[in-house]
Amino acid sequence: MLFSKSLLALAIITASFSGFAATPADIIILDGTVLTMDPKNSVIEKGTVVIKKNKIIAVGGPELAKQYQAKKVLDVDGDIVMPGLINTHTHASMTVFRSLADDVPDRLHRYIFPLENKMVSRDMVRIGANLANIEMIKGGVTTYVDMYYFEDEVAKTVDKIGLRAVLGESVIQFPVADAKNADEGINYAVNFIKEYQDHPRITPAFAPHAPYTNTTEHLQKIAKLSLELDAPVMIHLAETDREQEEIAKRTGGKSPVQYMADIGALNHKVIAAHAIMVDEKDIDLLKQYDVGVAHNISANTKSAKGVAPVTTMLAKGVRVGLGTDGPMSSNTLTTMNELNLVGKIHKLENKDRSAMPPLTVVEMATMGSAKALHMEDKLGSLEAGKLADIIVVDTKAPNMVPMYSPYAALVYGANGGNVRHTIVDGNILMEDRKLLTADESVIIQEAQGFANTVRQTVIESGETVK
Repeated sequence: MLFSKSLLALAIITASFSGFAATPADIIILDGTVLTMDPKNSVIEKGTVVIKKNKIIAVGGPELAKQYQAKKVLDVDGDIVMPGLINTHTHASMTVFRSLADDVPDRLHRYIFPLENKMVSRDMVRIGANLANIEMIKGGVTTYVDMYYFEDEVAKTVDKIGLRAVLGESVIQFPVADAKNADEGINYAVNFIKEYQDHPRITPAFAPHAPYTNTTEHLQKIAKLSLELDAPVMIHLAETDREQEEIAKRTGGKSPVQYMADIGALNHKVIAAHAIMVDEKDIDLLKQYDVGVAHNISANTKSAKGVAPVTTMLAKGVRVGLGTDGPMSSNTLTTMNELNLVGKIHKLENKDRSAMPPLTVVEMATMGSAKALHMEDKLGSLEAGKLADIIVVDTKAPNMVPMYSPYAALVYGANGGNVRHTIVDGNILMEDRKLLTADESVIIQEAQGFANTVRQTVIESGETVK
C-alpha cells in the first residue's frame, strides 16, 4: 500500500514529463477522508483536494490527483480533510487574562471591566492577539470574529500570521482604553474600517458592546454607517439578566431583540453573540432580519447564563454558527473543543438523545458559521471556487481510533490537539503541528512576560474586584 501511494505521489509530481498534460496547481491533498460540507454533505473516501493560489480548484476521488501536478503534495493517509473551523465570536487579546477570577459573580462588571481599565493598552492587545492566533491555528480555526479595543493592532497580527478574521472595533458608552466615549469609539471604528476594507483576509467591522451599554442614538448611528460602509456589526445580544432588565426599563418591557428591531438596528449585517434569553417572537425577528447568531456553549454554561434555544433557531432557519467567546469566558479559542459540549448539552436541555446529531454540530462549526457571517459563498465547504481554508485532523491518535463515523469522531472524540495541518487562503500555516508563519516560543515567552506584569499589578493587589 505504501509503495502504491508513493507511486501515485511520484506520478503527480512528474506527470508533465510523461507526455500527459497535467494541470498545474500549488497544493494537492491526497488520500483524505474528505468532509466537503457541501449541500449534499458529501464524504469522499481516499479523496483529493487541489489548491491553486488561494482557491480550491477541484475536489474528488483518487483519480482526480492524476490530472494535476504540484510542488507541494500532502498525503494525509486517510485523515479527515475538512473546511477550516470558523470561530464566530471571541475577544482574542484577552488570552493574557485567561484563568483570572473564573468564578466571581457578576464577573464582567465586578472584575473584567475594572481589569481592562487598568491593563488594556496597544501592547497588551498585540501580545494577546499573537497568542490567540497561534492557539487558533493549532486548533484548526482558520477564520475568527473578534471584538475588542485597538482592533487595528489585532489586524496587524492577523495580517502577518496569515489567518482570516472579521475584526470589530468596540464601541461602548463609558471611557475605555482607546476612546473616551461612544462617539470616539465610532470614529475609531470608521477609520479602522476604511483602512482595512480592501484587505484580502481581514473584514473590518463595528462592535457595539451590547444594547444596554450603548444608547439608542449610537446603535442607530452604527446601523446606518454599517450599511453605508458595507461593514458587519457584532454585538452581545440577549445574553444577561442585567441586559434584559436595563432594556426593559428603557422600553417599557421589550426584549433586547425586540428593541433592536424597533430602533432599526437589526439587519443582515448583524452578528449577534449568545442570544440565550430569546423567545419565539425574538427568534422570528432574528430570522426576519437575517441576523447571524454566534452560539457560545462553553462560555454560557461556565457562566451559568443558560443554553440558547439553538435547536429551535435551526428549525426556523436562523443562521447559527459556533463561537468560543473570549478566553476569559470559555478558556479556549478553538471551536473544535466546543463540539463535544454542543452535541451533549442540547441533548440534555431537550431531554432528547437524538437532538443535535454530530453532522449538525459539524455543520454549525463550518458552513453554519460561514452563513452566520454571510460568507457562505466563500467559506464553509470544500468546493471548487471556494477559498482554500482547510484543516486536516489526525485519525490515528488514540482518542480517534477506531473511526466508524468521521462526524461522531469529531464531535465526541476530537480536540484541538488533533489538528495536523492548517491551510488559510492557500497557504500552509501549520504542517504536522509545526507553525510556519510565526515563532511560537517567542510569542509564548512574551505572553508569559506580560502575565508577570498582571500578577504584580492585579493579582497581588486584588484591586480589580469591587
